[in-house]
Amino acid sequence: MRETIELIKKLSDIPGVSGCEGAVREEISALIKDHCQTVEADTLGNLLAFKKGARPGRRIMVSAHMDEVGLIITHIEEDGLLLCSPVGGIDTRVAFGRAVEIGPQRLPGVIGGKALHHLDGKERETPPGWEVLRIDIGAVGREEAQAVVAPGQRVVFSSQFVELGEEYILGRAFDDRAGCALLIQLIRAELPWDCHFVFTVQEETGCTGAATAAYAMNPEVGIAVEATTAADIPGTPPGEQICRLGGGPVLSYMDKGTVYDKELYDLALGLARERGIACQSKAGVSGGNESRAVQSAGAGARVMAVNLPCRYLHSPSLMLHKGDIAEAHKLLLALIETLGQQAGF
Repeated sequence: MRETIELIKKLSDIPGVSGCEGAVREEISALIKDHCQTVEADTLGNLLAFKKGARPGRRIMVSAHMDEVGLIITHIEEDGLLLCSPVGGIDTRVAFGRAVEIGPQRLPGVIGGKALHHLDGKERETPPGWEVLRIDIGAVGREEAQAVVAPGQRVVFSSQFVELGEEYILGRAFDDRAGCALLIQLIRAELPWDCHFVFTVQEETGCTGAATAAYAMNPEVGIAVEATTAADIPGTPPGEQICRLGGGPVLSYMDKGTVYDKELYDLALGLARERGIACQSKAGVSGGNESRAVQSAGAGARVMAVNLPCRYLHSPSLMLHKGDIAEAHKLLLALIETLGQQAGF
């Protein structure tokens, strides 16, 4: 378990906003190359890995996305302040006043706007739009800013990985570097069946990478390993909390993008019960992940998602429970063991 937490820490520190996942891909490739028969990047930037198990079986594809939400520089103003747009879904309320890092050089800056005591009544009631926020890098004028920044560069939140108490971790980009860490640990394990692993790009902007990877791999079964929103916080009625930290990995029957395979869903729940693995069902139809792209690529595939419950998703500080990560690893191993068989479920 300690090794998995250290992997999440290492991977989540690497900037990798959608479309700029190269540094994340290079690190993952170095971590798995000695444990796979083949590791290669495709044209779009997905990392495709084949892990030979004890014997061949059903064609299984397990995926997690490398990209994270962030910002992209769109314009440099005369005064040296930077305009930006979100890459993926980010609420401006979690961005105002946040320290950021820009481009591969990780240039420091801060997201700012009109101060609270300058807002009128209507402005105080409405979250600011991205069009009124600016990134301040301390530049005196456009020329000075242009010397170090260019439109198109990606921006990530500056956020430190920390362990909270004995059970929790907090940091940036756990969506979905925690999923990537779980895949790495599966690759390092002894598997009973051959298995295909994909670390995808551009999930946060439309699941583009998963679509092309699934088309190339043509899996019979696709398992997306993801993070999903946990709303187990004060003020949220129990029936709307979706899932809870500490309850184990989350299984979805349906979300905003996918109707999941009922047999796979039932199988996962059954395996969890049989083997004493903590597990929970997602208590609502919300969100989505790259399962929808895998499900519809080529001739199609049967899909399921194994999610880590996560508080404060798409913010500078995501929170996971260590026990959920450990239980997700157990469930994924059990699924690979069972689904790899050529016979039916």
